[in-house]
Amino acid sequence: MPAESPFQTQRDAAAERRGPVTAATIIIIIIIIIMAPAGAKKGILERLDAGEVVIGDGGFVFALEKRGYVKAGPWTPEAAAEHPEAVRQLHREFLRAGSNVMQTFTFYASDDKLENRGHTQTFTGQQINEAACDLAREVADEGDALVAGGVSQTPSYLSCKSQDDVKATFKKQLDVFVKKNVDFLIAEYFEHVEEAEWAVQVLKTTGKPVAATLCIGPEGDLNGVSPGDCAARLVKAGAQIVGVNCHFDPDTSVKTVKMMKEGVEKAGLKAHYMCQPLAYHTPDCNCQGFIDLPEFPFSLEPRILTRWDMQKYARDAYDAGIRYIGGCCGFEPYHVRALAEELAPERGFLPAGSDKHGNWGSGLEMHTKPWVRARARRDYWEKLKPASGRPLCPSMSMPDSWGVTKGHADLMQQKEATSQEQLKALFDKANKGQ
Repeated sequence: MPAESPFQTQRDAAAERRGPVTAATIIIIIIIIIMAPAGAKKGILERLDAGEVVIGDGGFVFALEKRGYVKAGPWTPEAAAEHPEAVRQLHREFLRAGSNVMQTFTFYASDDKLENRGHTQTFTGQQINEAACDLAREVADEGDALVAGGVSQTPSYLSCKSQDDVKATFKKQLDVFVKKNVDFLIAEYFEHVEEAEWAVQVLKTTGKPVAATLCIGPEGDLNGVSPGDCAARLVKAGAQIVGVNCHFDPDTSVKTVKMMKEGVEKAGLKAHYMCQPLAYHTPDCNCQGFIDLPEFPFSLEPRILTRWDMQKYARDAYDAGIRYIGGCCGFEPYHVRALAEELAPERGFLPAGSDKHGNWGSGLEMHTKPWVRARARRDYWEKLKPASGRPLCPSMSMPDSWGVTKGHADLMQQKEATSQEQLKALFDKANKGQ
């Protein structure tokens, strides 16, 4: 006869402590199960209102481009429909790392962007957006995560299309999000607060919670509107959560969100704050962020933040009053895990991905080499200055400073591929700037 398992012993002991289960108890349990909504989760505002830390996910376009599922340049998300297994797996890795939000892979999934500059469409915008919603929901339901439907800046706005035209572009994506019943909405990656306001105005018509993030730094949007004024305008437009994403590193982004928070409070308004920066060090960026760095997008790896850098970011963001903390381009699951590990005391738990990761390198205590075992401590990793291993590599770059924004001829969008004549003009201008 097999020995009784320790789990069975524990169950028997627990049953003895509870005493006999009466018929009345069983009936009450059944009623609770029937009355409880299936899969009910606390919403985004409910979590933030309660002071909970919400961990966002990471950067899909960069991660999937490296894996061979997204084309750099267009950066459009056909993979949701074309290679759903790749998108699903990345969602799962972020969930395992500690993410509370599965953001739909709908970045640049507006119809005008999908047909921009000679890009050949394999799938319609509706197909991509629907597939992205289904994948995010599937994985979110595997844990305690919410689904956020996201829209981003449009070629239509850069080409000076009317407010009605730009809003109509957002509306097409929004119709899918409503149909798929996402939990909340995000207007992200906007360089101009005006376009972000238009997006928020469209999104708020659903009655769902709305977050809005700009890809700006301390200098403000590309028209020079300060971070504080940008945030106040977004809150007045209807956003309940405001902040920044992409374009800048964590230090710059946290500084910018602090300025946004000051602006909102100065205006006598209230909001929650979020931050989803790059996973790259970008102290040498100008107002347009990492896109102006000469290493963009294929040689950014020497700038990548370590997991320990990410723990510092998580703590800095939390101390600044930011409670929705995630990442954008360059953020891999292990970066998100670092955020979750740093904020585990506030959240009350560690993510599943920490099962294979010792706190501050503690797993190295089992290493075969004694000098590596000696690195199993926090002060070693906090004080380390990682080397690049690249002789003669500069620590900073000189950003391209084209100084153009909405309305400039260089930013007029077109459906045709860029011609050789147009490319020559761009090369000539770039060479003059060197």
